[in-house]
Amino acid sequence: MHFRVNDSFIVRLSNRKHFNKLSANKSEIMFIIFGVAVLIAVCQAREPTLITRFDLNETYVENYTSDEQLIFPTIDPSIAEDATLTTPQLINKYGYKVEVHYVTTDDGYILQLHRITGGEKYPAKNGKKVCILQHGLLDSSATWILTGPGHGLGYLLADENMDVWLANSRGNTYSCNHTTYNPFGSSKDRKKFWDFSWDEMGRYDLPATIDYVLAETGQMKLQFVGHSQGTTAFFVMCSERPEYNQKIEMMHALAPIAFLSHVISPPIRVIAPFVSIISKISSFIGLNYITPNDEFLILAGKLICRDEVPTQIICENLLFLVMGYASDQLNATLLPVILGHTPAGSATNQMIQYGQEVNSGHFRQFDHGRIGNLLRYKRISPPDYNLNNVKVPVAVYYSQDDWLADVKDTEHLLKSLPNVINNYIVPHKKFNHIDFVWGIDAPFLLYDEIVKTMKLSNYIVPNMDIDIENALP
Repeated sequence: MHFRVNDSFIVRLSNRKHFNKLSANKSEIMFIIFGVAVLIAVCQAREPTLITRFDLNETYVENYTSDEQLIFPTIDPSIAEDATLTTPQLINKYGYKVEVHYVTTDDGYILQLHRITGGEKYPAKNGKKVCILQHGLLDSSATWILTGPGHGLGYLLADENMDVWLANSRGNTYSCNHTTYNPFGSSKDRKKFWDFSWDEMGRYDLPATIDYVLAETGQMKLQFVGHSQGTTAFFVMCSERPEYNQKIEMMHALAPIAFLSHVISPPIRVIAPFVSIISKISSFIGLNYITPNDEFLILAGKLICRDEVPTQIICENLLFLVMGYASDQLNATLLPVILGHTPAGSATNQMIQYGQEVNSGHFRQFDHGRIGNLLRYKRISPPDYNLNNVKVPVAVYYSQDDWLADVKDTEHLLKSLPNVINNYIVPHKKFNHIDFVWGIDAPFLLYDEIVKTMKLSNYIVPNMDIDIENALP
């Protein structure tokens, strides 16, 4: 494994000790509330659920009913392990070559990159086509590989003989580092470190990552794949730093988020009208960040989200409530793994800026209030991002049951982008926001199309309509 560490002062998180010391109380409360909800759900079951007790190596003959004695089956040992391994450890476990790199942004954030240089099919070598994969909100590099080889997009692109770089945004599990500020140190340090949104990710994180990857690989351009917030940050980058258009061969926007006027998700709709108040309260009490996954959530995943446990449906519906309902695409067996890696942490301002987008109907910069806007932007309202600056060829992939990236908002985005070379609706009516990275049928419903579109890059002429079916020789 290859490490590159910046010589400047780096705040390290070892086994999440620093975070757990600060967030244990919050996590315990969340876990207790979740446990009570589970208990109520079990007690209110009208009919007893038959559960067979399992051990790691043998199956017991006794059967129990949930009314008499609730016995949770033991989790598959491989699933349990995947829930606790880091992204590099997972990649290594499944037989792929992995490297860990660090890049420092212009404003001092130290980001960790995970590079898949090859697998059994295509060993590591120089000169491969390069691709960066950028995760969404509350997520990490793990999202691209946690579903395993032959399924995760990170592995599939490596199998296509690509040099795959899995990025991590500032503030998540792998990028809680800074040259000056300790993210879990003094109140002053915490305030300074967590004072960012996806605006800064587009202005600083992506440019630093792209420059580093191109320098390491010796390539002139690269392919970029973003999911959800990963697409938002990319559009910010091209809007505010348009020189980076020249470094991108093609951008693939999965469940893209820019405009949010038609977002369906009930929690988002309920919270959005109060986002200004939430912003003031969170700033006043110092609630600058969202809890990343810790031992409590990992334990919850193992106990109540695994196969053959009656409470697994609760875990599923918590995800569906936000993202869109589509149980046929969620591999429930992977829920413990998902909860082992998600949420991966974020700044409160990331969510606040999205709430502002819902209310304003604009894709625009962070709203600091009238006085703050006057001081920062010399105007009362924040300026819109200029999507006309996104000159890079963009392939857009979206779905009909995405409660965050609604079809109408995506169509608004499509009309605003000057160089869309593929407009692909996933051919599954119940494909939702998280199915783009974890969906059971994502490889043939979506990823085949992404690979096919990537292969068009040598035949693309900017700002020209392309017949994707006939473009390949």
